[in-house]
Amino acid sequence: MYAVWVRCNGGRLWSDSASSISLTCQEGKNGADDALNANLWDMTTVPLYVLVGPSGVGKGTVLKQLVARYPQLQLSISATTRPSRPGEVDGRDYFFISDEQFDRLIAEDRLLEWAVVHKKYRYGTPADWVRERQDEGRVVLLEVDLDGARQVMRRLPDTHGIFLAPPSWKELEKRLLGRATEDAAEQSRRLQTAKAEMAAVGEFETVIVNVDVNSTVQELAQTLGLN
Repeated sequence: MYAVWVRCNGGRLWSDSASSISLTCQEGKNGADDALNANLWDMTTVPLYVLVGPSGVGKGTVLKQLVARYPQLQLSISATTRPSRPGEVDGRDYFFISDEQFDRLIAEDRLLEWAVVHKKYRYGTPADWVRERQDEGRVVLLEVDLDGARQVMRRLPDTHGIFLAPPSWKELEKRLLGRATEDAAEQSRRLQTAKAEMAAVGEFETVIVNVDVNSTVQELAQTLGLN
């Protein structure tokens, strides 16, 4: 067991009946994980960070400001099998690859994490690309979903997991239900996903509660060693 390092922007880490937060978590390392580690490049001397947070918590706004202030930060770029959309640039927004190329990355164990999205296209984080950015001296932050973060932290136990939490469940629910572009079914799905994500907060080394965007950016930059 180890204690979670909690940063709350001067506020208090909350819990309620909708989503209870535990302040300890299990290490969850075993022989199977060690076998996975042996197949990946050594990252013991280079910090790697993953950021997770429920939809509506403000990750996009926080990361946009963080990147603008700290050019040495590199956000991860995913490889995907879906076609590019208007305005997207290969190598900037995503790495657009074929199914055959994605299959080869999986077979050669060259993805830190991957998933099938909407039962159609696959997305994953290329391990080689991450290592190259680290060799350049960049701080690499992976913005992934909960399952992706679990994959990375299981494969590379030294990964620093960061969870971005809302000020309260009520506030998050208000944001999700206030999205006029989504129907009731989509809102319900997002709420259920958010509850599952909040229940996993104890798996992360650092929890930052997004009370104020500017303070959150500062706290995240400190966690990433950017200050």
